[in-house]
Parts: sequence; structure tokens; C-alpha cells
Amino acid sequence: MSAIGSSADNALAESFNATFKRETLQGRKHWSSEREARLDAFGWLHRYNTRRRHSRLGHRSPIAYETALGTTSTTLAQAA
Repeated sequence: MSAIGSSADNALAESFNATFKRETLQGRKHWSSEREARLDAFGWLHRYNTRRRHSRLGHRSPIAYETALGTTSTTLAQAA
């Protein structure tokens, strides 16, 4: 966290919102219903989290990145 009023404050959320607006709202005037708007948002989020390439992951989708790492254990190691 940075100091209040800093240009770096909330930068991650602002970047995410800008990407959402650019990829979802561009060229769109309105939706016919709230349900249609919600479905569009859900579809974008699903694509963003599963198929969209991320520069931080070496320009791979999260699924491709996790597959490349191999299987990881989902259980905790027992404490000594």
C-alpha cells in the first residue's frame, strides 16, 4: 500500500478496470437487459481468468501456465 494520494495507490485495480472497459464496453451503447450485461461481464471475466494471455505469465494463459508447471499438491505437508 502506498500513501494516500500517491499515483501508485490502487494502480492494479485501475488497470484491471481499464482493461475491462476497453475490451467489454468499446463500441457498445447499451444492453437489452441487466441479465445480458451480467452475462457479458461474466464471459469476459471467465476469458480473462482462463484463456487471455498475461504478460506476467510469459504471454501464456493461466491454464497453460499452470499446465507447464505440472501438477501441484493441493494438500498441506504435515507439521513436524
